[in-house]
Amino acid sequence: MRAHNERLVLTLIRQAGPMPKAAIARMTGLSAQAVSVIMRALETDGLLQKGDPVRGKVGQPSVPMGLNRDGAFFLGLKIGRRSSELVLTDFLGKVRDRRRQTHRHPTPEGVVAFANDTIGAFLDDLPEAHRARVAGLGIALPFRLWDWGESPDAVSPDLENWREGDIATDIGRSWDFPVYICNDASAACGAELVFGEQNKPSDFLYVYVGYFVGGGLVLDNTVYTGKSGNAAALGSMPIATKDGSLRQLVDVASLATLETMLQRQGHDADGVWDRADNCPLPRDPLNGWLDQAAHGLARAIVSSACLIDVRTVLIDGWMSPDLRAELVLRTTRQLQDLTVPGIEIPEIRPGTIGRDARSLGAASLPLSDRFLVDRKAFLKG
Repeated sequence: MRAHNERLVLTLIRQAGPMPKAAIARMTGLSAQAVSVIMRALETDGLLQKGDPVRGKVGQPSVPMGLNRDGAFFLGLKIGRRSSELVLTDFLGKVRDRRRQTHRHPTPEGVVAFANDTIGAFLDDLPEAHRARVAGLGIALPFRLWDWGESPDAVSPDLENWREGDIATDIGRSWDFPVYICNDASAACGAELVFGEQNKPSDFLYVYVGYFVGGGLVLDNTVYTGKSGNAAALGSMPIATKDGSLRQLVDVASLATLETMLQRQGHDADGVWDRADNCPLPRDPLNGWLDQAAHGLARAIVSSACLIDVRTVLIDGWMSPDLRAELVLRTTRQLQDLTVPGIEIPEIRPGTIGRDARSLGAASLPLSDRFLVDRKAFLKG
């Protein structure tokens, strides 16, 4: 575990980029001597490295210090209804390796075997000096996975098996690094906070559209998960549909719903899950899904804004940037058509991570726990 001031420096450089010691001292309020000691220790530990000197000013050239990409490595396991994916990221949050397996339903024993085999392969491929720098594994999965069968009356035994046991403990038995676990949508929200563009407000609601749709909540620059770890569970939120019926958001705004709409109209739905951005989807069912998803999202956002007074909402998901932009636009239009006296309608923005948000969010769990402080910690006015 890093000392607080070391974490403070690492957090600031991660957010603002490489900078000289004088700038770090000014922004953190630490003395120049304290910053020099901290930077020297972090450089010795291989977490920071010197950049090229910046010349052209009076006095000695300043030397920016930045993160060493090989300073630490993190594993992130995303468990989804359609597939599981495990990534290895470096200290900059760049994916160095990934493996994915598909399944009809995930089973605990299948995921544990996949994770252990893949971690072993990743470690074998790392240079020996880097293996000890693997700082932990994060796991992102939908909580209460057994609740989300094809229908409430037909839950698969594979999903029911998730009710018992502890997958973090099961995987952790095989390795000597810590294992963390988080709701998948909250983890995706964490990826946006740690790795995404840093021009976000201190409070925002986050929506991730995957096989299910889920949410995350950031308050005072920190992901808030609640006592059960399932805060901002937008997928469960009841919303009024266009025909006046009451349904959950997961029923109208999930990609599983888009898949079903495509199949019912005789189309191949494999393109929904393709990682390629140039995989076109038939416009008629896609337009129908976009309209109903935007309608549901707008109502869920208004309900959330009434309770927590968020002024910004980020929408991301397992989709191309173009499709994400269209969903953001349609949701914005739906919000503009709503009249809700007494509240300010939030601004809707696209997320900045995309398909890798849940995997990167899982990898951000050990990174945040071992090397970072809250984003607000370095703000001195």
